[in-house]
Amino acid sequence: MELREQLISQIKGKNLKIVFPEATDERILGAVLRLHHEEILVPILVGDEEEVQTAAKSHGYDLTDIKIVNPETYEKYDEMVDAFVERRKGKATEEQAREQLKDVNYFGTMLVYMDEADGLVSGAVHSTGDTVRPALQIIKTRPGVSRTSGAFIMLRGRGQEKYIFADCAINPDPDAQVLAEIAVESARTAKMFGINPKVAMLSFSSKGSAKSPEVEKVQEATRIAKELAPEFDIDGELQFDAAFVSTVAQQKAPDSTVAGEATVFVFPELQSGNIGYKIAQRFGNFEAVGPILQGLNKPISDLSRGCVEEDVYKTAIITANQAVMND
Repeated sequence: MELREQLISQIKGKNLKIVFPEATDERILGAVLRLHHEEILVPILVGDEEEVQTAAKSHGYDLTDIKIVNPETYEKYDEMVDAFVERRKGKATEEQAREQLKDVNYFGTMLVYMDEADGLVSGAVHSTGDTVRPALQIIKTRPGVSRTSGAFIMLRGRGQEKYIFADCAINPDPDAQVLAEIAVESARTAKMFGINPKVAMLSFSSKGSAKSPEVEKVQEATRIAKELAPEFDIDGELQFDAAFVSTVAQQKAPDSTVAGEATVFVFPELQSGNIGYKIAQRFGNFEAVGPILQGLNKPISDLSRGCVEEDVYKTAIITANQAVMND
C-alpha cells in the first residue's frame, strides 16, 4: 500500500473536520473539492459566503454541500470571544478579542480549540508567522514540549523510501533541550507514517571526532532525548554519512544501533535543516511533504505560499492523520 493510500485509509469514514481559512484561493478550493468528493474528510471554509462563492465560480467550482463559516455572522461568536479571552489569560480584552477574531487564521484556530474542527490548514496566502502565531497562543504545545517544530517527510520511489527531516521550518538555533524535544516529536511523527523511528542527531562530528560548542550541544541534546523518551532509538552525535551509510557507520560509530540505519534525521539548527531537505529534494529527487508542525495539542499545518493544489490536498490528509494520532 502506498503512503497516500495508507494515510487515507486511516481517516476515511471518521468525518474529521479540517478548517481552511484561505477560502478564496484557487488551490485551496480545488483541494477542498477533491477531499469532499472523495469523502476523505469534511472541509470547512472560512470567509464571507458571497465572496467565497464568487471566487469558486470564477474558477469553475461548485461548492454545493461545502460548509462556509463567516466570522462576521458566526452564531457562536460571543462564546468564541469569551473562550479566547479566557485562553489568553489577561493578554486580550473582550474588545481586542472581537477585533482579533475577525482574522481568519485566529478564527479558524479557535474553531479547532473549541472542538468545532479537528485541525487547520493555512499558509497558501499567509506567512508562516500568520499561521503559527495563533496556534501557539491558542492551541499551545503539549505538556513537556516548549516549542513547535517543522518536519518534512521525504519520499522517493512511489513512497518506498521514507524518511523524516526536522527541524526544517521553525527554530533558527534550538538549544539542547529544544533539540531533544524535536527529536522525540520527530520520532512520533515517523510512527504516524509507518516508519520505524531510528533517530540520528546530526552534526559535523561523529562520536567525538570533533570538539566544539556546536558538537557539545548535539551531544547534550542526545542525552536529554534519551531520557525524555527511552522507548525510542536515538543516537548522536552523527555525521550524515555515518547515520545513513552502513559501511561508514561501521568505521565511525560501530557500537551505534542507529548509525547506518537512521530513518529520522534531526538537524542541529534550521539553516542546515532547510538546506538539507532542499538538497535531497532537488539533487536526490525526493518529494518533500510538509512542513508538518509538531508538538501542538491539536494539528495546525502551515503550507508554503508557493504550494500547488496537490500540496494542499496532501497536507490536509496529514493534518487529519495527526488528529487521529492525538486522540
